[in-house]
Amino acid sequence: MVDISPKPVTARMARAGGFVEMNPETIRLIREKLIPKGNVFEVAKIAGIMAAKKTHELIPMCHPLPLHFIDVGFQIDEGSNRVMISSEVRLEAKTGAEMEALTAVSVAALTIYDMCKAVDKTMTIRDITLLSKTGGKSDFGTGD
Repeated sequence: MVDISPKPVTARMARAGGFVEMNPETIRLIREKLIPKGNVFEVAKIAGIMAAKKTHELIPMCHPLPLHFIDVGFQIDEGSNRVMISSEVRLEAKTGAEMEALTAVSVAALTIYDMCKAVDKTMTIRDITLLSKTGGKSDFGTGD
């Protein structure tokens, strides 16, 4: 791991996003809570939060971090037949936030895929990306 001991503690925030494309019928089943494995968004939210907390266990060179806030949200985009996933992570530390936000979105997307794969074999996870970050040496994106 990189030595972060000389770095100052700063307030940090990162937002990430991505989406899962799927059949319109799968979106209907999610919206109406008819997926056999349960409420897709509730389970995916918990999975994303848990994943952010365990990022250092998943990504070998990540530092364990004291996360203060994690949120994972979902929005159905019926026009594009996809579920948009967003995350936000906040903490005060010498490093971090980006990987935790990206991990939250990634695992939430995988959870949606797992929960819906019995009804839709054509799903595609796409465009997981860092949207913004603040704190540390450099800011990225708007932070909004």
